[in-house]
Amino acid sequence: MSPLFSVGRVTCHSLQTSFFFTLFICFAIQSALAVNVTQCLTEIKSGEWGTVGGTDNKGNPVSNISKATGITYDLCKRACGSGPESFQWSGFSQQFTTWLLPNLTLISQLPYGTKTRLGNFTAVVLALGSPMLAAYSLALTLLNGRWVTQKDALLNSLVVLHHNDEWWKELADALDYTQAWSTAAAASVAWIIIVYILSIIEAFDNLAEHGDPTFKISNVVVTWFGEGSRFLWMWLLPIVVGWLQLSPKCDWIQLCKALEKTHLLAFVATPTSIAKASTISEERAFMINVHPDASICHQHRSLACDEELMTPIFNYTRLLGWVQVVEDVAAVFQAAAQKAHFHIPVDPEVKWKGQGGQDIHPDNRTRTIDQVVTYCQSPTYLCKSRWGPDVYKRLVVASFVTLLLQWGTMGAAVLGLYFTPTVGLGCRSGSYLIYGVASTFIWVILLASSALSHYTHPHSHRSQNPPFSSRTSTIARLLSIILRRLGKVLATCNAVWLMVICLFQFSNFFCRCYCASFVWRLGSRAFVVIQITPTDLALMKAGWTAAVTLASSCSLLFVCFVNLFVDNEHRAS
Repeated sequence: MSPLFSVGRVTCHSLQTSFFFTLFICFAIQSALAVNVTQCLTEIKSGEWGTVGGTDNKGNPVSNISKATGITYDLCKRACGSGPESFQWSGFSQQFTTWLLPNLTLISQLPYGTKTRLGNFTAVVLALGSPMLAAYSLALTLLNGRWVTQKDALLNSLVVLHHNDEWWKELADALDYTQAWSTAAAASVAWIIIVYILSIIEAFDNLAEHGDPTFKISNVVVTWFGEGSRFLWMWLLPIVVGWLQLSPKCDWIQLCKALEKTHLLAFVATPTSIAKASTISEERAFMINVHPDASICHQHRSLACDEELMTPIFNYTRLLGWVQVVEDVAAVFQAAAQKAHFHIPVDPEVKWKGQGGQDIHPDNRTRTIDQVVTYCQSPTYLCKSRWGPDVYKRLVVASFVTLLLQWGTMGAAVLGLYFTPTVGLGCRSGSYLIYGVASTFIWVILLASSALSHYTHPHSHRSQNPPFSSRTSTIARLLSIILRRLGKVLATCNAVWLMVICLFQFSNFFCRCYCASFVWRLGSRAFVVIQITPTDLALMKAGWTAAVTLASSCSLLFVCFVNLFVDNEHRAS
């Protein structure tokens, strides 16, 4: 088993342990505050709590409490108390194992690969805290991979020094590995899909059988649909499927081994001859750690801390710098390819050897360092963009599909709960909305941090180019670090909030007078629907049907996007 996925499973296990500990504490507290809602509403209907406080399903007062289909918030609080409905272990365990546990297991199938467990745990927290960021990094990686493959004619044209042909071959062989579908990954994905389909079918089947509304049916319907949590987590499945199809080469250990394996094969031009690079220095053209001094990151003075983390969710931080690297490498190969096309050797004083259509003769590709550098220089009239070519187009496309996935799934969760009586934005749907808005906000500030980092140091991959020291750049640098820290803190809080929402949902914490009456929105006019009408039932069916359609279609569209842009022959690394 790859250590990349092993660390993911360890991280997932720690997450589940923390969740169960929190679960135990909350249940102990809730048990002391629980009320019997069924008995309470029966007493209200019988007139035991008086005849004042009955309403219809629109909140209008009615005179006969026994025929009331709703009650005021004040009456609900007096009769039932302010606590939640009593905890039912059977209901909790059924919903937990159906809706939450499979998704917690699926987290382990996300790609990891950093050097430490803390780095991988940070990736998990960022994914849970901001699904927008997780989906955006995947979409951006797909678009970047497609953009790079369009440069293959340049990148594969030639290497100036023929001595390095073996280096390129060995590197390609060492990187020829995949972290694609495994039995565990396929089983996890299949489990999620099958459970989702069967549970949705069962929910609509149960909904069709209950033609006679009762005061309990709205809560029952919410439970059938996993209280909306199925849609809240639905973003995870397309992202996992996308990464499994893309199979990113992000394992730090394997990448280091691949580069170390080829280091002894590299040659470099000197002022007088050709020599092995290992005999001159330890510096190489391609290295993983740009800043080997790890203390810089620990002292929070580096702008490249997140850029150096191998986990693909951090690809958003590498976009602008990565484009600059691609442009630099492509420019070198393009310049050499054009000169070789016109039969211009590295040494202009010698005659070109060989005929067209044949491999380039080694003598055409060997000379001193100055001649090699000159041979690979691009024309002076070529101007390079500070941000890279076509970056904005890829940013817009990636942002669009990311917004579509997140708000298609989270919007579905809010939509279904919104049209469940009492109709409106309540504790459940409001909690989901807060999670979605926070996820989007985290994505925005982390992207802003990445842009400011690149503005401060646009050529961070070139060690000889120090960051700008102007006042504006200094402010941008500090702001970038502040936004990066703020984004991670908010992502951690939002990930915890996600777990708390699920905990509250399955433990009946939201089944209380306050949440059912929308006091925050209606004030003194707040009321609770205790018996839905056929009209309410039809509206509720339409709401959940729209929710299922919206979430399923947006998830499917994202998977189609992945299949459209993934290139099986040139997978992005």
